[in-house]
Amino acid sequence: MNINKKIETSFELKISDWELDFYSRPIIESNGKKRWELIICSKKSYKTEDIFLWNKKCPANEVNSVWLTKALYEAINDAKKAGWAKPSIVRFWRSSMKSIIKKSLEATGIEALVSRRTYDLFDRIEFLEKEIYPKEKGYVRGVLAPTFSSKMETSPQPLPEAVRGDALTISEISVGELKSAENWPMEFGDIFPIQQHLDDDKFVPGLRLFSKDRSLALSAWFSCLEPIKLTICKNQLILEASEDDKWLVTDLPEKDANTLSTKFLENKKNSFGYQFISIQSTPYIEKFAGFWILRDIELIS
Repeated sequence: MNINKKIETSFELKISDWELDFYSRPIIESNGKKRWELIICSKKSYKTEDIFLWNKKCPANEVNSVWLTKALYEAINDAKKAGWAKPSIVRFWRSSMKSIIKKSLEATGIEALVSRRTYDLFDRIEFLEKEIYPKEKGYVRGVLAPTFSSKMETSPQPLPEAVRGDALTISEISVGELKSAENWPMEFGDIFPIQQHLDDDKFVPGLRLFSKDRSLALSAWFSCLEPIKLTICKNQLILEASEDDKWLVTDLPEKDANTLSTKFLENKKNSFGYQFISIQSTPYIEKFAGFWILRDIELIS
């Protein structure tokens, strides 16, 4: 009996999408050039308790798809050694690097998805910019290269008639309830483990949509949308999504808009910026056609 073969076949690799950023960092290297660095992390899920983190510096004169492709293969090999499977999807949001990143991911046989729904990557970069880079030689206070900002000036587009549903409400859900989202019945959506140290009695604001006959169709559309976060702008409830999309959900009375805006700000301070979107056929059914956890998050500037 081949014992080694038996062990190898019984070993299951952990599966997760990846989130990626390939750009310059706030450090001047000894040669006087800006540091370029590839940062990769896996997406947190309920299936694994850990996360795959991987960084690699890139020479400033080799910022191209050839270098990135080689680095991706290296990351894939290192991930496998650490027990992670090759990802099927990699999300990234750096629009100026879109061509290089897409070309490299295509070469490795991985689907590239331009999306700001990369909350774990944001946390990783923020950690590096606050805790690691300032301690390195050549660090430049402030940001050398533009970081992601959700304050883009694109005008919001009204949600298509077909996906507005029969009714919507602005609602809240407790952190304690949200911690159990893994066990909720849902057809579409995207949920992930939230911070366990948060007070269960805190409330998270969100949007509930209802459609008696088209809840599944609405959920399928939202699933392709890559929803990021809800914001208030000029008494309007706006849904930011994908790369730089903005959708007008509804107009609000000034008083309601101010109240909700205050809740969003308080939530960023007290509840990690969590939000949600739920889609159901009626308010009374204990099943979701779709459910998404969102986060209002920005990189430090």
